[in-house]
Amino acid sequence: MTKNRAIFLAVLTALFLALPQPASAYVGPGTGITVIGGALAFIGSILLAIVGFIWYPVKRLWRALMSRRAKPTNSAADSPSS
Repeated sequence: MTKNRAIFLAVLTALFLALPQPASAYVGPGTGITVIGGALAFIGSILLAIVGFIWYPVKRLWRALMSRRAKPTNSAADSPSS
């Protein structure tokens, strides 16, 4: 009998939650602009995190490789002649 009662309550709860309820809410223009600003700030922070964690280390590696390539590698010119 307890199993039937639990099933009945589950079905009753599902039916109750499925009924539409009127929303008594209003989003004013100030709130809408705040939400848009918050969303843009979130997207901007994600983009800056990508730049900070990916672009700058790649840029430093690129500069290090280019500075090694720019140095002369001719060891015969640097060695003293006898």
